[in-house]
Amino acid sequence: MSKLTKNQKLASGKIENGKTYTLKEASALVKEVTTTKFDASVDIDVRLGVDPRKSNQMVRGVVTLPHGTGKTVRVLALCTPDKEAEAKEAGADYVGLDEYVDKIKGGWTDIDIIITMPSIMGKIGALGRILGPRGLMPNPKSGTVTNEIGNAVKEVKQGKIDFKVDKTGIVHSSVGKVSFDAEKLYDNAREFVSTLVKLKPSAAKGTYLKSIYLSSTMSPGIKIDPKSVED
Repeated sequence: MSKLTKNQKLASGKIENGKTYTLKEASALVKEVTTTKFDASVDIDVRLGVDPRKSNQMVRGVVTLPHGTGKTVRVLALCTPDKEAEAKEAGADYVGLDEYVDKIKGGWTDIDIIITMPSIMGKIGALGRILGPRGLMPNPKSGTVTNEIGNAVKEVKQGKIDFKVDKTGIVHSSVGKVSFDAEKLYDNAREFVSTLVKLKPSAAKGTYLKSIYLSSTMSPGIKIDPKSVED
């Protein structure tokens, strides 16, 4: 086991053992306990009281973070020629169709999200083996299969993200960067958790928000009182 550096020890010492923080407190504290020299991502992990193996307890959705993620999102718009100008104007990094389908078949996946149209899904279906494992397959439920190409690109560029509970019942997402001020981190994290609450399956019984942790790259996790999200 690697030893903690001096900075990591100081950071860990700022988090009281056994203490549960409010979301506002954690949003400020996560900046204090981050020791990386780069602009680290701030992540939230929420354990839900659901059984993801049951289809009626699956939690999946989209949320637009008020202040964005702070990340540069590389968008590929696979669309018909009449939609190319709209996609480019909205900020898509790559726009086209057949040439990019062939490129992906050749192994190219240097992108973060693909937005396409319903009429094109037939061509993209053949790319499932490549895109699926990388989480790049467009999906109508996440708003990445639509005829409103321009709007979809803008939303993604402005901070719209999709999420899905994993097999252990945890939903994980980035909610900003350490360079964000604490209030912006709080706004983003609160919006994310509030969206999860709205998606609570009717079949889920007992405590829904079991635990919430906020952390940055390489930092300790900060335990949050779920009730504080509603403050």
